[in-house]
Amino acid sequence: MMQFPQIRLQSTFAQTEIRTQQSKLEIEQPKSELSIQQPAAELSIDRKPARLTIDQTEARADMDLKHISRRIEEAAQQGFQDWLAGLARVSQDGNELMMIENGGHPIVDQAKRNSESPMLDFNIGWVPSAGSVKLRYDPGKVDINWKTNRPVIESQINKPVLSYTPGKAEVSLKQHPSLKIDFVNLKHVGINYEQSI
Repeated sequence: MMQFPQIRLQSTFAQTEIRTQQSKLEIEQPKSELSIQQPAAELSIDRKPARLTIDQTEARADMDLKHISRRIEEAAQQGFQDWLAGLARVSQDGNELMMIENGGHPIVDQAKRNSESPMLDFNIGWVPSAGSVKLRYDPGKVDINWKTNRPVIESQINKPVLSYTPGKAEVSLKQHPSLKIDFVNLKHVGINYEQSI
């Protein structure tokens, strides 16, 4: 059997390796800050108290409980009135005596009139008299003022915090290419000479 020479080629392809690192994005959102202040409402009350006035001056006078100044004033007025009445009576008596020649009995009439007490008329009376106590009432006043204050609102929006790590790709040669050559049944034949290669 004849063996043919052979050349055997064994090749290996190159292999590349790619290592990737993904990009990374981190977002942190700080909370917004909110401040609310509510000032208290302002309330003011201005009050004028009620007042009740009771005047018993006339009632006390009806019971003869008069103040000394009023007694002096009334005594002075009464003295003045009595003086005027006496002056009128003396004047009237003088006029009657001047005209005695006209007849009549003026001296007897005057003596009788001046010696008799006057007739006093009196009916049912009330002590103190009705309406002598005077009442006066002032209801007072209440003024209420209020003021509502608006709330003070302050807000602060915080920006998001971004952190970004870019991705990358690393390319490397995982396996180098190779070529392996083998010779089979390859001989060199010379003169009386044969050698396997």
